[in-house]
Amino acid sequence: MAPKRKGPLQLIHKDVDTIKKKVYLDEFAFEFASVLEKADEPAPVGNYDQRKQEEVTKLQNILKLLETLFLELSPPGPSSTTESAPSAQEEEADDSNEISDEDDDEDTEDVSPSQSDLRCYTVLSDFNGEQEGDLSVKVKGEVLTIIRKTADGWWLAQNAGGSRGVVPKTFLKVSSIFQIVFSSAPSPDSTPHSNWSTVRKALSEIDATDVLSAMGAIPSGFRPSTLNKLLTEEGDSRSHYLQPELSESQLSFKDLFLDPDSGRVRPRQVKVNVCFTLWSCKQIPTPGVGVQVLSRHVHLCAFDGNQVLSNIHTVRATYSPKNPKTWTFSPRMTGILPTLLHGDCFLRSDSSSPDLGILFELGVTFIRNSTGERGDLSCGWAFLKLMDDSGNLTYELPVNGGTPYEKDVAVEASVNKGSPTGVFQQMLQSRRQPKLIIKLKSADSRTRTQLSLLPDTLLHCLSCVHVLTLHRQLLADALLMDRPTMQSADLICSPVLATFPQLLDQPDLLDALRSAWMDADSSMSRSQRVRDSHVKQEFYRVYMSSVYFLLHCPALPSYRWADPTAEEQRARVIYTTLDSLKHKQQNSETLGGADVYLSPDHEHLAFDISECSFDLLSVAR
Repeated sequence: MAPKRKGPLQLIHKDVDTIKKKVYLDEFAFEFASVLEKADEPAPVGNYDQRKQEEVTKLQNILKLLETLFLELSPPGPSSTTESAPSAQEEEADDSNEISDEDDDEDTEDVSPSQSDLRCYTVLSDFNGEQEGDLSVKVKGEVLTIIRKTADGWWLAQNAGGSRGVVPKTFLKVSSIFQIVFSSAPSPDSTPHSNWSTVRKALSEIDATDVLSAMGAIPSGFRPSTLNKLLTEEGDSRSHYLQPELSESQLSFKDLFLDPDSGRVRPRQVKVNVCFTLWSCKQIPTPGVGVQVLSRHVHLCAFDGNQVLSNIHTVRATYSPKNPKTWTFSPRMTGILPTLLHGDCFLRSDSSSPDLGILFELGVTFIRNSTGERGDLSCGWAFLKLMDDSGNLTYELPVNGGTPYEKDVAVEASVNKGSPTGVFQQMLQSRRQPKLIIKLKSADSRTRTQLSLLPDTLLHCLSCVHVLTLHRQLLADALLMDRPTMQSADLICSPVLATFPQLLDQPDLLDALRSAWMDADSSMSRSQRVRDSHVKQEFYRVYMSSVYFLLHCPALPSYRWADPTAEEQRARVIYTTLDSLKHKQQNSETLGGADVYLSPDHEHLAFDISECSFDLLSVAR
């Protein structure tokens, strides 16, 4: 039987698909060639610069032809419709003065910014709108135009059909030029110049992960870190969950109460209160040549499959150079174990979602040897469902590739290659699968009591519970006991409350406070520990004479994540300063060590009113 002859429409469809693939390859080949260096090559290449320049020139000529073709189809500049004279209806509308202020406000909100400020994003997963104003996306890979970005993570977007609504930014990824050109056809209301500006902007932004993936320097399942992006864009998410949450009336607090009899914070029970230990990670792929890993770590948060429900906590892993694919946590060392390396964590959550669990994102912070460019990659993710009644205490969670919104992505393509039939082959392949080992643990009665005093939603290190509890008690005293009225919104003079949230973003300072408080607590007698007033007064003195001074120390470098030089300098300054302050404060009875700030031996930065006062209106949730 003779094959069926294809019609002209089918032939055109096939040619369009071929052109799309060629444009995609040409665009990314030009981006990769522009940033490649001789050091990236695994073997010596003769006449490297000349051969690279020849390839770049060829690709530039091809892209120029594409740009010329695009300009011929839709030349830049104002369209004729925008330059035409206003119609009679528009003149009548301009002369009318009967438009209300409410209509003006609505029109102002609907006006979109210039198209040059817009960016196109690709949808990573389907999203079903649950509230009025949400934009439902049924097609994975659809390109949306972002009209407005907000701090809460819900962005106003518009699809190709013109429908508008808000979508969570965690479902989106920046689109490449070929998706913008072939997915967004020019509409009559939009100017061709604005479309080309968006295309040119997308072309100029080269993602380091795409470059490394094309070079083969990272496995196929690696992605840009999703949780690190939330940390860097949303800022102090960890300190946000430390602050009290207002009730619906906005006149009282929802999660902060005082016991009238004892004057202490009233314990609160939540739906989920679990303690666990990060034990190890096995068979985690390593980046290839040309990349230096600065940090191996795990980002943790409460997650229900759609959104992050808690703060994001980070635990750094250690490894042996002989076995870089195995990560371990909580290494043995003298003195206190730093918070950043401590694998014992807790989660408190009052969420009633049946899909609630803990999301573990395994990540690395790297630097390219050739360009010095830094970046954060996700090596995979694992999910521990908390509403599981299996009763297990140890979990070997499989590590999945991609992002938490992608399904069935392998961390390394070679691991799942082939389907073993024999039992022995299946056992070998199972041992090659990346895994994260988690162990649940039960806390003692004292730790459980301290955990019940913390906010309803919080994920942090177990070694910091006693410090967080003391901060919570000082917060309750200032807001519920010392304020003249519950309706008062005046600034509260409390340097501890004003600066304590900064310690959550600088774990080395939090460790300094833990160390100083452990020394002070060990020197107190049993009768002093029972008196709450004495404990709070001593904590205030220790805080002011240690980390509060360090926050204003000019010799302390700014905190920077995964910077070995800065971390070493900060550790040296913290140790030297605390040791000097400890000897100077041994015979001082002044509360808070005020003489330290007046001493010519110790320099400190100038104070600001925001560093000494606690503003409830700016931090309350």
